[in-house]
Amino acid sequence: MAYIDGVMTPTKEGDRDAFIAAARKMAALFREYGATRVADGWGSDVPDGKQTDMKRAVAAEPGEVVTFGWVEWPDKPTRDTAWAKLMADERMKDMQMPFDGRRMIFGGFELVSDA
Repeated sequence: MAYIDGVMTPTKEGDRDAFIAAARKMAALFREYGATRVADGWGSDVPDGKQTDMKRAVAAEPGEVVTFGWVEWPDKPTRDTAWAKLMADERMKDMQMPFDGRRMIFGGFELVSDA
């Protein structure tokens, strides 16, 4: 059964090009290790909520945009193996992330619907 990793980050508005460049580098690594799809989005319609919202989830500050991405894997064992290899990959050591990783939120999800 397919498995999805999801991630949201706050990223400075002026760092869009750096975000795209980093996302492309990460996508290549994810695919090398077995991901079937990698997608990243730059927030363009992220409304403020009454109870909670995406901006508050990542503690976005003025001048920051919420980014959202996901990685699709064939199954959780492939994902788990890939993450172990990614964390040991020398290329990850020099990877510059153009966002505050302390405010990144992420999680893994079993795919239950794909309409």
